[in-house]
Amino acid sequence: MAGRGSAVRKPDEDPFPGRSVLEGAFALLETLAERNEAGLAALVAGSGLPKTTAYRLLEQLTELGAVERHGTCYRVGSRIFRLGRQWQPHPGLRAAARQPLQRLAGTTGASVCLCVLREGRTMAATGISGMVDELAPLQAGATWPWTTAAGKLLVATGPPAVPLGPLPTSWKREAKAIQESEVAVDREELIPGVCCVAVPVSLPRGKVVGALCAMVDPAQDLRRLARIVTQASRAVGAVLCDGRATALGAR
Repeated sequence: MAGRGSAVRKPDEDPFPGRSVLEGAFALLETLAERNEAGLAALVAGSGLPKTTAYRLLEQLTELGAVERHGTCYRVGSRIFRLGRQWQPHPGLRAAARQPLQRLAGTTGASVCLCVLREGRTMAATGISGMVDELAPLQAGATWPWTTAAGKLLVATGPPAVPLGPLPTSWKREAKAIQESEVAVDREELIPGVCCVAVPVSLPRGKVVGALCAMVDPAQDLRRLARIVTQASRAVGAVLCDGRATALGAR
């Protein structure tokens, strides 16, 4: 029994009363993005919203084209897809990486990816599937822990204020080695059967705007792969420097 003066929550009252309508809507969209398609019960469980609140928001998002309803299930709508295609982690970066990534994938057979750090995690901005796709499928927008090769490189070469939580005691030594070599390597540390090499994509004054990485099986020569990935990253930087990225993105 509730004591005098205590609040008694109604069955459908939002358990997070400080959360805005926008936060609730994005919680639903994030859940849909993770599951591709889901019914109301799964979206309620994934978002933490009350059933009536989730249903009301889904109806509004459907009217706006941000969500599509198929029978009793929901999917991310075409309007979100259209808007999301315009996102750039740095102006022109994805367009600048397009051709170098294609050449890198063709030369090595690797799964290749351009990554950035977002919300303390490694995010794939764009990529091309390759030899380890069954173990590490690539999809633009996918995220992994920051402890990927690409994530470690971005943390080691980026600003110190990235929110990561407690760092391992060996991190200072590892970060220094990455800074000196400008290469980060993952030897099956994150996914068994997958090795990864990551190098920075830099602007002329040295600012790192992304990490180019290649994922291969353990039988591959990672030193040779690092040299090839470095050449590709320099090609991306060259496109960014001479302004062709904007023209490429408009095609």
